[in-house]
Amino acid sequence: MHTLPATDIELAAWLRLSLAPGLKPAALRLLLSAFGLPEAIFDQSPDALAEVAGETAARAALAPPGPDFGTQLDAVIAWSELPGNHVVTLDDPAYPPALLTMPDPPPLLYIKGRLDLLHTRAVALVGSRSATPQGVEDAERFSRELSQAGVTIVSGLALGIDGAAHRGGLEGIGGTVAVIGTGADLVYPSAHHALARQIAAQGAILSEWPLGTPARAANFPQRNRLIAGLVSGVVIVEAAMRSGSLITARLANEMGRDIFALPGSIHAPLSRGCHRIIKQGAKLVETPDEVLEELGFAKPVTAKAASRHAVLWEGASVRDSQRAPASAETGTRVGSTKVRAATTDQADSAAPADTPAPPPAMSAEALQLLDALGHAPATLEILATRTEIGDAELQNTLLQLELAGQVTALPGGRFMRATHS
Repeated sequence: MHTLPATDIELAAWLRLSLAPGLKPAALRLLLSAFGLPEAIFDQSPDALAEVAGETAARAALAPPGPDFGTQLDAVIAWSELPGNHVVTLDDPAYPPALLTMPDPPPLLYIKGRLDLLHTRAVALVGSRSATPQGVEDAERFSRELSQAGVTIVSGLALGIDGAAHRGGLEGIGGTVAVIGTGADLVYPSAHHALARQIAAQGAILSEWPLGTPARAANFPQRNRLIAGLVSGVVIVEAAMRSGSLITARLANEMGRDIFALPGSIHAPLSRGCHRIIKQGAKLVETPDEVLEELGFAKPVTAKAASRHAVLWEGASVRDSQRAPASAETGTRVGSTKVRAATTDQADSAAPADTPAPPPAMSAEALQLLDALGHAPATLEILATRTEIGDAELQNTLLQLELAGQVTALPGGRFMRATHS
């Protein structure tokens, strides 16, 4: 291997320890506390290391690097020299201070984007990959308003709630951090390539996994512990009873972080995980302000009502404004996606898979409409924007569903799925 500059020799030592099979981060931290930098660890006898961190850790730390270590080191150096890429070690001032409160912080982090976002006050917002339309709206709105208050939104770049959380976070000054379960040179899921590029440009992507590490199921619980470690609190938007989001909540609770959950319909499968952790002591929240208050974060200085009106009107199409009547609550026209986020109820909608299957004779529009409804009451305007079905077709389809016993009309021009016992 060619002669390396001093900084790369130091990086090589950190990389060797981070790749050492069987050397757990907690044991490595003990060794670093006792002996200082990685090079000093390599100078110790096996007995000296074993006395501090046990024989297994001593053997792992002193094991010679693998035959392809030189190639891996060259790849890391080349990756770190690309614009916006950073390799941050445990002794680096840029290392996220919140992770240092964990018993097992990773020795090496691969980061794309803004390092400053890893030193800010942050909240994680996570939930189901199979999110409902209502869940996606809630996640985007909570993230946007928290980010507008200067809070960084942390999530895991998964489909569903995670993606919505990142998109909302990008709309405010707080920004967003994606903690991923693959190497920092890969994007998973592939559907989030464009979102990942935007986060790398405006926020930050963080991984503890070596470059080239593919998506493996075993990596994601470990990814979740980093999400929990980076933040002051975790907000669960939608979660089934067995959910990675609940793992994040448990890990965060063990680290002394605050746990919040959005409640939903008792009929919604993706509310059950949220209700379960609320029973176990998580704080039930209905608004982003409640999260800010609980964590002692200041609210946005700007008048929220004024900024919300500006956001609501922005991007509303001519079709929306022609179709949508004035809302009694806000005095604005309801139609765009952003309007829905500000005016719909907090009740979560349910995953269609766990509700009674509609009769097979139903039209494609009827199936689309049922999918958009979930278990949260929704108005004609909300359903129109979710489905983009024309007004006349929408009303005819709703009538068909009501006659078929699939939809119930509620006071105030709202509709919801019929509850079947």
